[in-house]
Amino acid sequence: MKSHKTFMNRCIQLAKNGLGTTYPNPLVGSLILSEEGQILGEGWHYKSGRPHAEVMAVRDAEKKGYDESAFAKATLYVNLEPCSHTGKTPPCATMIIAKGFKKVVIGTLDPHEKVAGKGVQLLKDAGIEVITNICAESCHRLNRRFFTYHTKKRPYIILKWAETADGFIAPLIKEDVAPVWITSKISRQHAHRTRAREQAILIGAKTLLDDNPSLTCRQWHGHHPTRIVWDHRGKLPKAMKIFDDQAETLILQKSENELDGVLDQIYAEGIQSVIIEGGAKTLQKFIDSGHWDEAHQYMGAEVLFHQGTPAPLLHGQLVLHERRLLGKDILKTYYRS
Repeated sequence: MKSHKTFMNRCIQLAKNGLGTTYPNPLVGSLILSEEGQILGEGWHYKSGRPHAEVMAVRDAEKKGYDESAFAKATLYVNLEPCSHTGKTPPCATMIIAKGFKKVVIGTLDPHEKVAGKGVQLLKDAGIEVITNICAESCHRLNRRFFTYHTKKRPYIILKWAETADGFIAPLIKEDVAPVWITSKISRQHAHRTRAREQAILIGAKTLLDDNPSLTCRQWHGHHPTRIVWDHRGKLPKAMKIFDDQAETLILQKSENELDGVLDQIYAEGIQSVIIEGGAKTLQKFIDSGHWDEAHQYMGAEVLFHQGTPAPLLHGQLVLHERRLLGKDILKTYYRS
């Protein structure tokens, strides 16, 4: 029979179907495996308020004609500890017990204070064999936004910028109050896909006044992120695009030295992930303070500015996670180690 890791990786694969839609809930996938190694049912969590992954896996199996007699001989796999409290839906741990499962394999424990081991204990108290920490690193990476929010009490922070082949993110002189495109349509579409997966996007007031961006994911299907402007001046024209009705907009009137206060307010809003899109000064402030988790560096292949605003400089302990081609452009993704 295939190993626990094989089926946990399938749970992770299923969970990714909810990327961008589950907030404030985590990404969870689940499957039910028979003694003979047959998958009886699969499911994932799609949206807060809707059934959790374990419930969806059970429903899938029941639609195929399986019942408690089959569940008693089967193993339920799930990448995150089943919840043990009643929120918008009933506790999954209680459902697992009621359905007669005798064995549950879990990727990682849930850091949320309402769960945090209580789900596992509930299962064990009911006589269920529980195995934990299967593909734990991969499961943690999958829910890095959720884990960061609940353990570090701040949002997961992604830095993002596009730079020219000669290392600038903006020209020295601009004629229009609009973005100057550095990368191709392929790269911009990829960046909009990222926006659709994250909960919020933040820029400084100067970038807003210089570019008047929409900050939506209009080139990708998905929910527009909450638009956040860090404004220490307190004078933003209401005619700017971010004040339209396409997405929620949050203005943080904090001084230039109140980075911790900015993050505290974003955390208080229940926002688990935020993309920092500029400008250079704002990006560098996050880098220099060590307040970042992931960085997306889009490198345009065909645009040169010769003079202008230099691209941010990453430093400290970081790992190049991926280097990919987007047409002729290059995207480098870094993780802060």
